[in-house]
Amino acid sequence: MKVQILREAGYDEAMLGITLSHGASLERAKEIAPKLALKQGGHNKFLESIMVWIDVTAPRYWWAQADTYRISTKQSESTMHTIMKRPLTQDDFARPIPDDTLKILNWMIEDKEFEYLKTLLPEGFLQRRIWLISYKTLQNIVSQRHNHRLYEWEYFCAEVVNQLEHPGFIQEVTE
Repeated sequence: MKVQILREAGYDEAMLGITLSHGASLERAKEIAPKLALKQGGHNKFLESIMVWIDVTAPRYWWAQADTYRISTKQSESTMHTIMKRPLTQDDFARPIPDDTLKILNWMIEDKEFEYLKTLLPEGFLQRRIWLISYKTLQNIVSQRHNHRLYEWEYFCAEVVNQLEHPGFIQEVTE
């Protein structure tokens, strides 16, 4: 699994929004933002204005769970357009698959059996997506999934928190 934050935007605009709600200066908004971020009930709504673009390569079984969350946009590596272009290797999967299975999948690619290939493609097949996601949604994900039994969730949460410009808006929710 790979997780890389590509860009963050909206911090200054979110701070300006806090000044409107609290009648505070911009400097004061930046001071109180970390405290507001950890409160629920609308106090942390400014987190919805801070957006993060994340490049994630993860197995299909992880993406099935990730689709639970409200993501502003997601762009996927299209299996339909990419799977038939080259033979698969063990590096295309989260964990090694049986060699016989890999041979069968590659035979299907060679014989252009797209529908059968899609039907039999293991859930451990890695797919890449670019996510546009708010800090608020990331806070929910980290809060709910940082101790999940799937290793990939723990890894995703740790990587995101380590790469964010303002990890304190999210990190302490897990403690």
